[in-house]
Amino acid sequence: MRQKGSSTGYVFFNKQRNKWNAQYYEYNVKTGISKPKTKSFDAEEEANKYLSTIMYQKENPIYIKNNGIPICEIMKSDLKLKYDTNQISATQFSRVSRTIQSVEKTKLGKKNIDDITTNELQEEMNSFKHLSNSSISKIYQLYSRAFKSAIDKGYLIRNPMSNVIKPKSTKKDKIVRALTIDEQQAFTDYLLQKDLSKCRYRNVFLIQMYMGLRCGETLALTTHDIDLRSKTINVHRTLTMDENNQVIMGETTKTYAGKRTLPIPNQIYQYIIEQMRVAESKENNEEKLLFKPDNAKYTRRTNVNSELQRIMERQFGITDISTHSLRHTYGTRCIESGMAPVVVQKLMGHKDVSVTLNVYTTVLDKFKQAEIDKVNNYYMAENLIPSNEDKLLER
Repeated sequence: MRQKGSSTGYVFFNKQRNKWNAQYYEYNVKTGISKPKTKSFDAEEEANKYLSTIMYQKENPIYIKNNGIPICEIMKSDLKLKYDTNQISATQFSRVSRTIQSVEKTKLGKKNIDDITTNELQEEMNSFKHLSNSSISKIYQLYSRAFKSAIDKGYLIRNPMSNVIKPKSTKKDKIVRALTIDEQQAFTDYLLQKDLSKCRYRNVFLIQMYMGLRCGETLALTTHDIDLRSKTINVHRTLTMDENNQVIMGETTKTYAGKRTLPIPNQIYQYIIEQMRVAESKENNEEKLLFKPDNAKYTRRTNVNSELQRIMERQFGITDISTHSLRHTYGTRCIESGMAPVVVQKLMGHKDVSVTLNVYTTVLDKFKQAEIDKVNNYYMAENLIPSNEDKLLER
């Protein structure tokens, strides 16, 4: 606990309020005056943690000199700056915060940044090999950015991360697969036999599987987004998470290309109408959400995903399918039907056609020979390729 009267800030117990206070000074550049700021907490540990965080954010040189610079405080400070300057969303802020919390629990997470060596960093990174490659990359980037920031601020003169090699995971990369045609038919038959009271997310699954929406986009739909006259759905928002990991309505879709108007397939038209009627009859549904839960403001994507996985395993013995697989199923059927990738890109809301090509490489390869045969047949029909007999005569 810092002593009261310290110019860097301090923590003290307020007997009247039965609270621990963290007090620090905020300097006003225009007036040249420092004013005290106070925040209350239930526990002393929370107050101390807040004080240290705020000191590093304000780059208080006296405090840093006396207390050192824990690497995780650099990570938090950089993350908060990105969030405050609107460079990352609340969802990204929450996701990275959870990763930093994991790093804090490690041996290096408790050390000051100027005490950490290259060998320690390599050993630390190697200890994450049991995680996915995606998780390893996120942690590696956190450390890299923290040391770069420390050098930029003059805390360090050399970067120990420069010689650290990012290890490969011992896990196989998780591949999101699509349902086969037979699996899709079987799942569709199962859903259409179920009443909504017995399968509450039935129409979520149908929209994803036959229109290619992301789960968050589907759950963000309102009755106002449905145009029954033109048989279209306007996709322009998605459910997301705030910095406290609470579900909120996003102002836009996952990417700028995600905003799109999609035709409603005849196969699910009646189920869209059914869901609209359910939504209109719901109480406390001021937003007219198409999928309004009974006991919450918004539906959590994790709940939908869990329900899908239960059905797939219980009914079909399938354990590698998620809600994203349903969206992937739609994209796969589009490619299989011969649809041009650039059209698939627009329907799926990919920001670039290269994303579409990368995601559906396997499907495209499968039909590559058939497309090549079309070109060769065209050449033959137009006499652009000499026959084998002509070639032999030329010799």
